Amino acid sequence: MAKAPRRGPYICGIDAALDVVSGKWKGLILWELDAHRVRRFAELRRGLPGVSEKMLTQHLREMEADGLVHRQVHVEVPPRVEYSLTEHGRTLNQALGPLGAWGVARMSREGHEAVDMETSLG
Repeated sequence: MAKAPRRGPYICGIDAALDVVSGKWKGLILWELDAHRVRRFAELRRGLPGVSEKMLTQHLREMEADGLVHRQVHVEVPPRVEYSLTEHGRTLNQALGPLGAWGVARMSREGHEAVDMETSLG
């Protein structure tokens, strides 16, 4: 079940933005879809080690309801479903760029390295 859009007033723009990216996996889903343009569910799941099927489904439904993700169902046997970013989702991903740069600087300052998603799957 998709989350209902928040109806209460927002305190500021950051509050409104965080409302749609809240959750551990949403930023990473945006990143994965931006990097690959179109992904099937299993491809998304493989690209996000540690995400459960239930959590990925929940976040994709919420992101679709928020207008960030487009879900395309291809009528064939077996059915094929593909996910991609909407224009709204692409603009959010671009807006998160400076936050990602801040995170990279923080990782460097604290001596952490980013996980190589390709090798972490093998």
